Amino acid sequence: MDWRSIPSLSSLRAFEAVARAGSFSAAARDLNVTHAAIAQHVRALEADLKTSLLARQGRGMVLTDPGTQLATALTDGFTQIIAGIQQITQDAEARPIALSVTPSFAENWLMPRFSDFWAKHPDIPLSILPSCDVFDLRRDGIDLAVRYGLGEWSGLTATPLLKADFTVVAAPELVAGRKVTSFADLNGLPWLFETVHQEARRWVMESGLDLDQSPINEVATFGMVMSAVRSGKCLSVVSSALVADEIKSGKLVTLMQLQPEGLGYFVVHPKGVLSPRAKILKAWLRAAV
Repeated sequence: MDWRSIPSLSSLRAFEAVARAGSFSAAARDLNVTHAAIAQHVRALEADLKTSLLARQGRGMVLTDPGTQLATALTDGFTQIIAGIQQITQDAEARPIALSVTPSFAENWLMPRFSDFWAKHPDIPLSILPSCDVFDLRRDGIDLAVRYGLGEWSGLTATPLLKADFTVVAAPELVAGRKVTSFADLNGLPWLFETVHQEARRWVMESGLDLDQSPINEVATFGMVMSAVRSGKCLSVVSSALVADEIKSGKLVTLMQLQPEGLGYFVVHPKGVLSPRAKILKAWLRAAV
C-alpha cells in the first residue's frame, strides 16, 4: 500500500464526520475540534482529490455524487477499524495476564505467596510462565516479567523488586562444628551450582577456595541444587531472597555473603501504558516484598 497516494487520515476523518453528522458544526462537536478546523480539512481533501465533495443547499450541506461514494467507503472502512480494535481490546481484557518468571523465582518466592493474590483478586485470571528463555515481551504477548540482573534492558521499563545477593548456604549439619570466617574454612566441602548462574560460581572460585580439596559440580536447575543443599550433601550460592523462609526457620544457614552493586530482581514490561489488571499485579508484587 502506497500511503503517499492517500489524503491525510485527519482530512478523511473530518469529512466522514461531516457526512455522518450533516454539518461542519456537528462534526466539529463530534471530533472536539473547531468549525474552522473541519472546514480546512474538507477543503484540503477536495483539493487533493480535485473534486467537490459537498455542496451548499440553503443553510445546510449535501453530498455530491463523489462525496456520497467517498463517505460510504469511509464509513465502511472506519467501522471495520473500530470493530477490529474493539475485538482486540475485548480479547485482551478476557485473556489471562501473562507473567514470565524464572523457574527458581517462581518456585521459591512467587508460589509460596501467590495464594494471597488469588484471594484478593479472584476476578483476574493469570498465566504464570516459568522459563529462563529470553522473550520479546511485546511480540510474545507477555504483560509482565520478573527478571534477574542490573535492570538495564533496552526498550523495557524495569522497576526494582528485590535486591539480590550472593549468599553461601548449607544445611546446618553439613557445617556443624566449623567456624566459618572465610572461604578457606570451607575447604574440603562439595559445591553444587545451577549451570546458568556462572557469576556466583566465579565469585566462589576467585575467593580463596582450594579447588583441589573442594569439588565443584553443576546441574541444570535451581530446584536440583536446592534439593541437594537441603539434604546436607553440598554447599551452594543463592540469592537470600529466594530462601529467606528457610534461613529464618534454621533449615539453612548463611555462611558468606556478597552484595553486588545494583543486582536484583526487577518487574519489567514494555514501555507504555499498562493495562489496569497488569497494574494491579505489578502493585501486588511490589507490596508482597
